Amino acid sequence: MARKKIAVVGGGQIGGIVALLAAQKELGDVVLVDIPEKEHFTKAKALDIMELRPNDGIDVELTGSGDYAALAGADVIIVTAGVPRKPGMTRDDLLSVNLTIIKGVAEGVRQHAPDAFVVLTTNPLDAMVYAFHKVSGLPKQRVAGMAGALDGARFRTFIAMETGLSVKDVSCLVMGGHGPTMVPLTRTATVGGVPLDALLSQEQIEAVVQRTRDAGTELVKLYKIGSAYFSTASASVEMAEAFLKDKKRVISAAALCEGEYGVDGLFLGVPVVIGAGGVERVLEFPLMEAEQVMLDQTIAAVKETVASTEL
Repeated sequence: MARKKIAVVGGGQIGGIVALLAAQKELGDVVLVDIPEKEHFTKAKALDIMELRPNDGIDVELTGSGDYAALAGADVIIVTAGVPRKPGMTRDDLLSVNLTIIKGVAEGVRQHAPDAFVVLTTNPLDAMVYAFHKVSGLPKQRVAGMAGALDGARFRTFIAMETGLSVKDVSCLVMGGHGPTMVPLTRTATVGGVPLDALLSQEQIEAVVQRTRDAGTELVKLYKIGSAYFSTASASVEMAEAFLKDKKRVISAAALCEGEYGVDGLFLGVPVVIGAGGVERVLEFPLMEAEQVMLDQTIAAVKETVASTEL
């Protein structure tokens, strides 16, 4: 049985870690793709990871390329290409430069791998996923943005840190745009089935929610020369694995909404089922009035960013 093929577009920090994690999980053979001027980086990282396989006992192949033709036959494509945030920059500040990059990637995917399932990490995420979908022409089931997959992991992390309990037992949901207007739904948060408000005060919960919203910015300030990459890579690989192994995982991802939650024609972080069919369905449930108000705010912010793409 032939191994699956995972293509990673963008050979930077996130792309290199995606390749490493996908290899360590033995999800399939990996090809790192970047622009011709950076092909040497993709080849170097692929060879570097190839040389750790004996120590990890993994049997997959990794290659590097500077040509989108290398995407051919990919089952999954994880797009990490783009300029990272620096201190003082918002995700939206990146829009113009990253929009040009994503348009090029979308055309490459459309030409060489139109049957792939595509996960995007590039910021501003909601607008970049929208642009990729428009330019690539791929069906909505096969395009998703790593929104709540990362935001939810951060929410879980901070809940575990605040409670002092195992992150393994934390469950929660984050919806909305991948930015400061995101909606961490505290009502859904539990630790081992115990509601969060039985473990933390309202003040503690509000602090955790705010830290989740500011998590990306917190890391940008600490790194000073870039943004998150370990957690971003892990979240995108989680989505790819759900597709490759038909796991039917419920993951909050930036998916195209066509009426769900009152959203039509936008990619927004909502709980979806990811399996062999890609984004197989959006899970919709009634929101409380305060939650709907917050979601309406994030919808307005996403609409404004998407309008800037002029697509």
